[in-house]
Amino acid sequence: MKKIVVMKKVLTLLFLASMFFVGRAVGYVVHYVEASSAKAEEAQNWGLGFGQEGAQPSGNASAEKLAEYDAYYVGSNSEKIIYLTFDCGYENGNTEPILDALQKHNAPATFFVVGHFLESAPDIVKRMVEDGHTVGNHTYHHPDMSKISDMDSFRKEIEDVEALFKEITGQELAPYYRPPQGIYSTENLKMAKELGYHTFFWSLAYVDWYQDKQPSHEEAFEKLTGRIHPGAIVLLHSTSQTNGEILDELLTKWEEMGYQFRPLSELFEK
Repeated sequence: MKKIVVMKKVLTLLFLASMFFVGRAVGYVVHYVEASSAKAEEAQNWGLGFGQEGAQPSGNASAEKLAEYDAYYVGSNSEKIIYLTFDCGYENGNTEPILDALQKHNAPATFFVVGHFLESAPDIVKRMVEDGHTVGNHTYHHPDMSKISDMDSFRKEIEDVEALFKEITGQELAPYYRPPQGIYSTENLKMAKELGYHTFFWSLAYVDWYQDKQPSHEEAFEKLTGRIHPGAIVLLHSTSQTNGEILDELLTKWEEMGYQFRPLSELFEK
């Protein structure tokens, strides 16, 4: 009988010990999942939700929240104003037709450039400046900036663009930043602000960057006129053949709808 009691005590202790370690393991797993989720939530992909035609879309961060970091995705809803922006990853012959169309309509634009564009198309960058446009910062290597958590690495991506732009043009780069692919973190927004930058997302864009799957003119007009709205920050890619072909007519259509074109500086200089 004594042996049986001892055995029961031993088994009980073993059971309690096993439950302790299982609990620790489960707790660790839960903590790990929560930590991983929190880490994943740090990175954001800029996204939009469209409602009624002609109305401003909602972003996955409000204009008020973004303003805390000198960041913007849309302008005022009170006037038919369009802010034209172009992301320039590389040059393939479509930027100059875009510049021609902008010049014809006296429409100011901001071109967000990466290091490769500066290296490969310095004459076009000079023309952007000569034509009165603004050149902004799209980082040197176009990485996922949300994965960069230290200021030194963030600063290098930004300052290398500044240095090459000044070497090419003799001028200072505008302190305008656009996160590559629209992927960002709150920490990125803080670092950009600390470096004196305004961050610009967008309130209208369409899939125009696949070279082997360019949208038709009809598809482009449908998206870009159907979803235009007051205060729109429009994102187009300068690599798009469709954009190069339609921009003159597109600007005309927008003008016929009562829109005017203004520089991004109006968003924070008022």
